[in-house]
Amino acid sequence: MRLRNIVIFGAVMLAAAIAGSLVGPRPAEAVAREIVELQRDVTNLLQGQKDLSTQMTQDHTVMKTLVEQTNDNVGKLNGTMSSLQKSVQDVQANSGARLDTMSTQVQGLSDNLEEIKSRLGKLNQQLVDLQNTVQSLDAKISGTAPAPATTPTSGNYTPAPATGAPPAGSIVPPGGAPSADTLYSNGLRDITSGKYDLARQEFQDYLKYYSDTDLASNAQFYLGEIAYSQHNYDQAVQEYDRVLTNYPKSFKLAPAHLKKGMAQLELGQKTAGVRELREVVKRYPGTEEERRARAKLKELGVSTSAAG
Repeated sequence: MRLRNIVIFGAVMLAAAIAGSLVGPRPAEAVAREIVELQRDVTNLLQGQKDLSTQMTQDHTVMKTLVEQTNDNVGKLNGTMSSLQKSVQDVQANSGARLDTMSTQVQGLSDNLEEIKSRLGKLNQQLVDLQNTVQSLDAKISGTAPAPATTPTSGNYTPAPATGAPPAGSIVPPGGAPSADTLYSNGLRDITSGKYDLARQEFQDYLKYYSDTDLASNAQFYLGEIAYSQHNYDQAVQEYDRVLTNYPKSFKLAPAHLKKGMAQLELGQKTAGVRELREVVKRYPGTEEERRARAKLKELGVSTSAAG
């Protein structure tokens, strides 16, 4: 359209020049020179239009290439963002399991410390007993010890239980069975290293042979931890319930309530899970279990008390 206007304009100018030459008294040579100049101007205009058109075509090609490159970069960026989002989701999904594993390991280390303290207490008592025995022997040797009491022959005599006899209610382990300390230590070692099947068997044997010892409730609790770590949440709830029912004085009550609630939430039992977490907040203030229960309730968008 623009080229057409220029051609029309040139033709009009040429016609005007010819008309002027016909009307005016100007010499023919001057008219011819003006016509040549006008033709040259028209040619320059046409060439300029052609150059402009070529430049616009080139610019359009460049712009098209830039737009395509930009679209490709945006597509790649979207792909990268999708991958990054998936990675973040995977990390968030795994963080809970890792936190539970770390919590189990920390509790295992804490119980190892308690076991060491218990052993030190036993060793100290054995040392005291040994010292008393040595003093008694010294007294006997020096002749100052009292005469040993005679064993009554009456049928009412009941001998004292032998040292190291299993507690009442426990099953006497077969010959060659590991001791209570060995079974418990091995179970702790295997659960903290992720050998859950082996640890389960060791804790089950501990409860079978030494169910009335101080650490029996811990062994029961760790059976729940093993089931939870293996995503067997139904079994985990049952194991934690045994801690709460069979060992009402255990120091594992708070973590048993907490992990039972967590397992119920994993099973989709939100009402029951929230109830357990609120129980932790109510009964065990100031503990790590209370802090974790509050955090989970906040994450669920519910209050820490039924009244709230």
